Amino acid sequence: MTAIRHNDVVLDAARACVLAYGVRRTTLTDVARRAGVSRMTIYRGWPDVGSLVADLMTREWLAVVEGLDLSDPVAAVVQGVRTLREHPLWRKIVDVDPELLLPYLTMRRGTSHDAILAVLERSMSPARARAVLLTAQSFLLSAHTMGDPSTLDAELATLLERYLA
Repeated sequence: MTAIRHNDVVLDAARACVLAYGVRRTTLTDVARRAGVSRMTIYRGWPDVGSLVADLMTREWLAVVEGLDLSDPVAAVVQGVRTLREHPLWRKIVDVDPELLLPYLTMRRGTSHDAILAVLERSMSPARARAVLLTAQSFLLSAHTMGDPSTLDAELATLLERYLA
């Protein structure tokens, strides 16, 4: 089994465990059992559940972002926010383990942030990409506090259109 395929098997198993139990209740033993590999195999790639889940989130969020058509950056960002908002892994983390997101909001930029910035920078300057990411992130994370988040998609589009004009 190639390293990439092996990682996919482990990440798939981690995804299934997180969706079933949440991050805090997932163990590397659970993931190893579900992946059909030894715990030592898991430990060779990830020292703990947090690092495994970080790689899982990066894979999942990038799959969404890489699938966007950036020929229209505004539509792409709004679609990306909408898709992530409905993503089962995102929903599970927000609903069960929201504290896991706090470091990425207040203290550090994660691998997912860097990868998403790289995608956005294909169609805009680095400074604009950072501003767009921060704006999109706020709509992703906090729009539910204002009622139905989908009702704000048009407002996000208007905001981005005016900023990027």
